[in-house]
Amino acid sequence: MSVSTTTRQPGFLQGLFLLLPVTLSVVGVTVFMPTVALMQANFKALPNGDYLVNLLQTMPGFWLVAFSPIAGWLADKFGRKQILIWSMVFYAVAGIAPFFMTDMYPILATRCIVGMCESVVMTVSTTMLCDYFKGPTRERWLASQTGVASLSALLIIPMGGILGAIFGWQGPFLVYLISLVWLVGIASFCWEPAREDPASIESAALDVDARYTTIPVLRMAGILLITLVGSVMFYTTITQNANAFVALGVTNPAEIGRYATLASLGVPIGTVLFWWLNRLHIAYLLFIEFLLIGVGFTWMSAATTPMEYVYAANMQQIGCGLILPTLLVWATKGLAYRIRGRGNGLWQGAFGLGLFVSGMALTFLGSQVGGLIPAFALMGKACFVAAVTAMLGKFIWNKRAGAGF
Repeated sequence: MSVSTTTRQPGFLQGLFLLLPVTLSVVGVTVFMPTVALMQANFKALPNGDYLVNLLQTMPGFWLVAFSPIAGWLADKFGRKQILIWSMVFYAVAGIAPFFMTDMYPILATRCIVGMCESVVMTVSTTMLCDYFKGPTRERWLASQTGVASLSALLIIPMGGILGAIFGWQGPFLVYLISLVWLVGIASFCWEPAREDPASIESAALDVDARYTTIPVLRMAGILLITLVGSVMFYTTITQNANAFVALGVTNPAEIGRYATLASLGVPIGTVLFWWLNRLHIAYLLFIEFLLIGVGFTWMSAATTPMEYVYAANMQQIGCGLILPTLLVWATKGLAYRIRGRGNGLWQGAFGLGLFVSGMALTFLGSQVGGLIPAFALMGKACFVAAVTAMLGKFIWNKRAGAGF
């Protein structure tokens, strides 16, 4: 056994290059925002062209939900680093391919590949962060994913617009080449956890804080259910901000974009707050988070000016910036190396599902209560119920088991 195998210690570079791939999921959701109209104009002669353009945007998200559990199984079965590197290569190739295409249906096929690769990248990079780091350090790296994803959108959206202005509707596909940049860092500075030799220091460290050697089904099911709820609350604001500003009388697209950007700054603030609050009991964390989200939704529903809505949305997003790392840390805590990939894959799938459920939930609630803004008020009430439930859950559990979650 080499000395390097027993003495390698992960540090900032390893954490950074395993953190940056989270931006690839943002590319799939946001990079086409500035060029949707150009894409729709290009495919307007195609039957159901508008629908297919929308499908072009959402297709990777479907595969992120469907393939993430499989990606976790692959990581547990075959290891981490090589599958991460190859998925990033195929992500870049499939992502940029539509730049050279004009037929909608082959482009849709490449979007399926992008989604599957994205699920692998998100699941395996997160799993490797869990492998490399322990305790509060691990929790900070995991929490940083939410903040980095939110901030990266502020660069990715303008980048897509610039490339669209230069190359037309195909331009934003060039952004997918960023995967190769992050790949170089991972290939150069990260290593496969040494699971093969159980006697090595590095291997022993993999499971130093493990409590579960098989997936804890009931525990994980509860966490995934709460994750789905938290994801719905998060994506509701992200996807509906533009419509809310229109309802408040804003009609200029540039102005809508500026307000929407300002309304999303709360997520990284919530992430930073998590670094200080993560020592609290999970029930207290969930109570604070759902309370913030609920107050934000209620305020959003009562806002009468765009800037008032911006302040309200930021309060809601601060709660979301807190709850997402809380749930990710909770889901991965205590999982042994050999099931850690599957645990992360299940969590990523539940989180991705929230994007689809949020759209259906808002459409249904809006039809019942008279529009988007009143629907926000109803979601706020649901969050208040969730906050109270979190506290009741703690007291019930303590009474029965004498311990926390």
